[in-house]
Amino acid sequence: MKYDVPPEDLKKARVPHEVFLTNLIFNHILVFVAIMSASSLTHFVVFIPVFSVASLIYIFWGAQRAKKKASWYVSGHWQIAARRSRFFLLMLAIMGAIFGIIYLLSGGDMKPQHWAFGGAAFLPTMVTVLGLIIFESESLNMAKTAMLPNWVSERFPENALPPVEEN
Repeated sequence: MKYDVPPEDLKKARVPHEVFLTNLIFNHILVFVAIMSASSLTHFVVFIPVFSVASLIYIFWGAQRAKKKASWYVSGHWQIAARRSRFFLLMLAIMGAIFGIIYLLSGGDMKPQHWAFGGAAFLPTMVTVLGLIIFESESLNMAKTAMLPNWVSERFPENALPPVEEN
């Protein structure tokens, strides 16, 4: 649904989506590929989860803060980003658990077949990352055009704005 929102709220509503997209595209794809492609940089791989955790904490903190201090429209966009961040964390936890199980089953001595299973466990997470990039890009566009999905007004009806136009 489309809402009548002041321009400063349109700017504020883009922030959570830009942070999450930066984490997904820059950190989890570009930096990861750059580090893995240069064998001399593999010890820098620790920066990927550090940056990711920092950006996810910022999104969760911002979503809680927006519930109390921001306008309903801005808060709705923070809640969208926080919801997708939780899903992203769930996928990372599942992937980590699968890697942990593979490591335990190998007895700590990883052989090529174990790495193949690890790669198969990595694939659903990469597909999820690509899907989240698409969804977050659409949400960023919605934030720019004063739109919110219908579920936001249903889930957070207090102080909801009246829609200007319904889809």
